Amino acid sequence: QVQLVESGGGLVHSGDSLRLSCAASGRTFSRHNLAWFRQAPGKEREFVAGIRWTYGTYYADSVKGRFTISRDNAKNTVDVQMNSLKPEDTAVYYCAANPGDLTGTTMTLPRLYDYWGQGTQVTVSA
Repeated sequence: QVQLVESGGGLVHSGDSLRLSCAASGRTFSRHNLAWFRQAPGKEREFVAGIRWTYGTYYADSVKGRFTISRDNAKNTVDVQMNSLKPEDTAVYYCAANPGDLTGTTMTLPRLYDYWGQGTQVTVSA
């Protein structure tokens, strides 16, 4: 059984940092593209950051320069370091995995991901 489990969410103040981690089990994801999405109340799920199995990285404009995605294939994990957090970063954050050949554009599409975690809440107060 494939599982993605996120951790590291919480309540922080504007300007603080958080590191989210996603641990995969049930199979190896070394050849998968991995990504973080988020969904705020009343909004659609949106792409945050992605890392291809070839280690190329992609970021949403809203987080570029503040968030850094990384992966550790030996541990089957993908992390996102979030700095300079803003209230508008408040959302449930999900990790996801895709086995295909994604471009920088298609990596942003939730429908292309086969596996999803249950999500972790990040709340940033002003």
